[in-house]
Amino acid sequence: MAIAKRLAEDGFTVVFHSRSSVSVGQSLATAYPGASYFQADLSDQGQARDLIARVLSHHRRIDVLVNNAGVSATIPHTSLKEATPEVWRDLYEVNVIAPWTLIAEAENALRQSSSPDCPSCILNISSHAGIRPKGASIPYSASKAALNHMTKLLALSLAPQIRVNAIAPGLVETPMSKDWTAARKLWEERSPMERGAQPEEIAQVASMLVTSHYLTGEIIISDGGLNLT
Repeated sequence: MAIAKRLAEDGFTVVFHSRSSVSVGQSLATAYPGASYFQADLSDQGQARDLIARVLSHHRRIDVLVNNAGVSATIPHTSLKEATPEVWRDLYEVNVIAPWTLIAEAENALRQSSSPDCPSCILNISSHAGIRPKGASIPYSASKAALNHMTKLLALSLAPQIRVNAIAPGLVETPMSKDWTAARKLWEERSPMERGAQPEEIAQVASMLVTSHYLTGEIIISDGGLNLT
């Protein structure tokens, strides 16, 4: 939600989305002028397609698409049999196929709202695990690597009307990561910034990418410098 809140503060009319936490999303939407909230389970591609249709029906245009939904699975990299085909499918469904579906459904609207001085923008939220041979599991890291490569391919195929970039965060302090004690210890001991990121700090990077009208095809690592060690 931090990215949507930051873009709203930047002056964008935002659409909040979640699979659950409906009341939270609805409450956030009432706090920003013109904002709206839609619920959808992006593991269901029919719901993903319908989400774009509902947004266009309500707002009539899309200038920026942020793919921030994602799922993970914690499996030791040495436990190959635990990483079953079902795990791979579940992760790729949300982390790779859903962003592709949303982009494909939104492409025409993004092209229509684009101008030479202000191209439309797609921002994919990836992970540093898609760049380094690390991460909660091999299927998770591979899904984020696929999203990174998709970002670069789409930056070429959709240019110049639509820019496509990604952020690759490391540890971000959210309710989902509150029990990741080993990861937190790693960031405190090895990253130059000696801590994980706050959601608002990732949102700051998102704001920069959305409003920088010349940047495209970039994967911005935002892990407090851990990738340097």
